[in-house]
Amino acid sequence: MKKRFLALSLAILVSVVLGAPTAVPAAGPDRDQVTKDFIEALTVVEAHYAGDVDYPKVSKTAIYGMLRTLDPHSSFYDREEFETFRTEQQSQYFGIGASIGARNGKVFILAPFPETPALRAGLRYGDEIVEVDGKSTKGWSSFEVSSNIKGPRGTKVTIKYLRPGFPELQTVEIIRDMVPQPSVTNAYMVAPGVGYIHLQRGFNSTSSDEVKTALARLEPQGVKSLILDLRDNPGGFVKEAIAISSDFLYKGQGILSIRGRSDGMRSGEIPAMNPQPNEAPLVVLVNGASASASEIVAGALQDHDRALIVGQTSFGKGLVQSPFELEKDSGGLILTTGKYYTPSGRLIQRDYSKTSFYDYIMHRSPLVADDTTKKEVFRTDSGRPIYGGGGISPDIEVAFPPDTGRKLAKWIGATFAFTAQAVNGQVKGFESFRLEMLKGGHLLQAGEFLVTDKYIDAFRKFVTENPALKITAAEVDAEREYLRTELRRELVTAHHGTETAAQVTNLVDPQLQRAIREVPQAERMAQAYRRNKPNGVVVSTAVR
Repeated sequence: MKKRFLALSLAILVSVVLGAPTAVPAAGPDRDQVTKDFIEALTVVEAHYAGDVDYPKVSKTAIYGMLRTLDPHSSFYDREEFETFRTEQQSQYFGIGASIGARNGKVFILAPFPETPALRAGLRYGDEIVEVDGKSTKGWSSFEVSSNIKGPRGTKVTIKYLRPGFPELQTVEIIRDMVPQPSVTNAYMVAPGVGYIHLQRGFNSTSSDEVKTALARLEPQGVKSLILDLRDNPGGFVKEAIAISSDFLYKGQGILSIRGRSDGMRSGEIPAMNPQPNEAPLVVLVNGASASASEIVAGALQDHDRALIVGQTSFGKGLVQSPFELEKDSGGLILTTGKYYTPSGRLIQRDYSKTSFYDYIMHRSPLVADDTTKKEVFRTDSGRPIYGGGGISPDIEVAFPPDTGRKLAKWIGATFAFTAQAVNGQVKGFESFRLEMLKGGHLLQAGEFLVTDKYIDAFRKFVTENPALKITAAEVDAEREYLRTELRRELVTAHHGTETAAQVTNLVDPQLQRAIREVPQAERMAQAYRRNKPNGVVVSTAVR
């Protein structure tokens, strides 16, 4: 067994350096040295290490570490991880279908997804996961619990859980199934005439079709302008970014260009191909977690003055990765094979040569995002200055209050614990909030789940009677308006899921609310864009 892993590691180490992960090239001085160094190091470990050698782990870590010397985005997946990667790119995974999260040192069901095994089995908000297949979850992270619950389609998982108001441990056996994970998590009217689409879960194989479907659903509701929310979208398939961009750009306008050394890499400029793009005023939201394909869309629309970009500077990932499946059951590589540039010629990739992997991922690069004096200047079609080398800088910068994260961390455990009691009928006077079964796909109405002063008073009493939450009555009184939103969001999560709950947060989201106020400016941009359209272009009058 150990010889197999040694041989595999050497083959991959040599082949990846040369850019051919499925074939080991002939030996040469540099390759011979790589092989020699690795064998000598492993031989010393085998002869002198005090413990047992985990060969699969050694092999995986060696490959992973080698790829880290290339760039921050090339990576190695073992067989199971590579299969998960490929499945999730199809907007689905196999499991029970529930959002799981850690609260107050334990792991809970936050919300089952609609039409999934978890919902059919009766799991719901506030259920504490105590065991998975006979293994105690004490000390586990939410990731560990989720990983143990996921598994091949058609297999069984046994979950034991505790529910508020029910003293006995509950047991349920669930058959794992395919769980849809659509890219579009919300699509509704956020203001009169203003549609909103949140493309949050990455650019997967169905993303462009999902956006088209969402646009079609908004059209009969009187949509005249659109806000496309790409915040927290980590990217994915480049072809989906091209398709979405093409829906909003005139045929022939550039979307991006790709430059790579591989013969199989599609190089050159890629233009929009839609003969009937829509001309609706468009605002695009981005933040520091908008990366890769998200930046392709935002960059193309900004370069052509097609959309107003609002929010915070995006992540800054201008590298193209390609998947390479390795031989036998060895897993796969995600290898950087090219760079992409926006239509104006911008490479938006941040410099990663002088920072650690952790600092790069946490957006702590040496170049400060808003320090435009150190960035290369480019121009939009109308001549506006834009900058390369550090993500997509928004046309209108809007930051969240600096204490947003601190507040959430302080209150999330207490609001969750109280809501779990309320939806299980344990809060006197608020039995109307009792949960029977989650109903997904809901559009929140103005008068639903409103949090009254009486409800906040009940929460105040709850936290003072539970000193482990470390919340005082005075702190509750000082944050009543904030808690009004947070407690409502938790109630909506329990009854309708996390996607509907985001509609509560959107009501006080400073970036989205600013985007709504800036729609008139987007309308002026759209008018100018239409005046400059190429001859012979046929456009759609509807938001599709």
